[in-house]
Amino acid sequence: MKLTRKVREILDNYESDCPGTKANLARMLMAGRLGGTGKMIILPVDQGFEHGPARSFAPNPEAYDPHYHYQLAIDAGLNAYAAPLGMLEAGASTFAGTIPTILKMNSANSLSRQKEAPDQAVTASVKDALRLGCSAIGFTIYPGSDVMYDQYEEFRDLSRQAKENGLAVVLWSYARGGNLSKDGETAFDVITYAAHMATLLGAHIIKVKLPTDFLEQPDAKKVYEAKAIPKATQADRVKHIMQCCFNNRRIVVFSGGATKGESSVFDDARAIRDGGGNGSIIGRNSFQRPREDALKLLDELVKIYQGKA
Repeated sequence: MKLTRKVREILDNYESDCPGTKANLARMLMAGRLGGTGKMIILPVDQGFEHGPARSFAPNPEAYDPHYHYQLAIDAGLNAYAAPLGMLEAGASTFAGTIPTILKMNSANSLSRQKEAPDQAVTASVKDALRLGCSAIGFTIYPGSDVMYDQYEEFRDLSRQAKENGLAVVLWSYARGGNLSKDGETAFDVITYAAHMATLLGAHIIKVKLPTDFLEQPDAKKVYEAKAIPKATQADRVKHIMQCCFNNRRIVVFSGGATKGESSVFDDARAIRDGGGNGSIIGRNSFQRPREDALKLLDELVKIYQGKA
C-alpha cells in the first residue's frame, strides 16, 4: 500500500503515535473509493443499542443481519465500518481483512432514564478490538452531562490502552445533558467546544454533529459576535470546527443524524467538503434505505467528496 502525499501529511500531524497506530490510521485513510484523498465515509451501526432493533432495522429488514452492514460498507467502497462487539463478532471471520473496522466501546439505550446525566456503559475491551483485528476503538462522551468527568476518565484509560497496542481512537463527542437546552445540543459554540474537548482528550478522529447558527453560551456569544466569527453558512461553521480541532491537525467527521431526504444528506456533505471537513459517518441515512437506494446514496456522497458532484 503506497501512501499518498495527502495521507502522509495527515499522519505527520500525529506526532506522538507509534508506527502501529499510524498504520491503522493509514489503513482507514487508504481504504475504499476515497482512499488516499484525506476524506472518509464511515458506516456506524450502533443504533440497535441506542434506539432498539425495530426502530433501527424495521424500515429495511435486511439490516437485522450483521453481515448486511459489512457487505454494504464494502460494496459502497467506504473507509471503515463501526459497530458494537456483538455486531462485529457476528461477521468477524467472514469479512476478516476486507474492510477496516472500529469497535464501539460504549453504548447507551433508550430504556434508561437520563436527562441531566446521560451516560453510556463500557461494553467491550481493547483486547476485544485486537482479537477482532480492528483498526480503531470508538467511544462516546457527552460534554455537558453531569457525569461527563467520569466519561473523560473512562476514555483516558481506554485510549491509553488502545494507543499502547497500536490502535487508533475515534471519539464521538455529543453535547447533551446538564443545563444545555435542546437547541444548545447543536449550537455552533457548543459543538465547537465539544470538538475541541475531543482533541484535547487525545482522539485521532473526532465525530460531532453538524451545528446550527444558534449560540447557547452567553459568554461565548459575546466573543463570537465581537470577533465576527463567520457562521452564516454550514460551510462557515464546519471551517471553524476544523480550526478548533488544532487548526486542521485532526481528522473530523460529521454525523448524518436521523433519516432525512437525499437532498439534505447531499447538501450536508457539500458543506462539510467546502468547509474543509474530512467526511461523514452516516448510519441510519444509509442502512434504513433499501440496499440499492443506499448504494446510490453512498455513491453520490463519494462523488461529492471526490469533488465530482
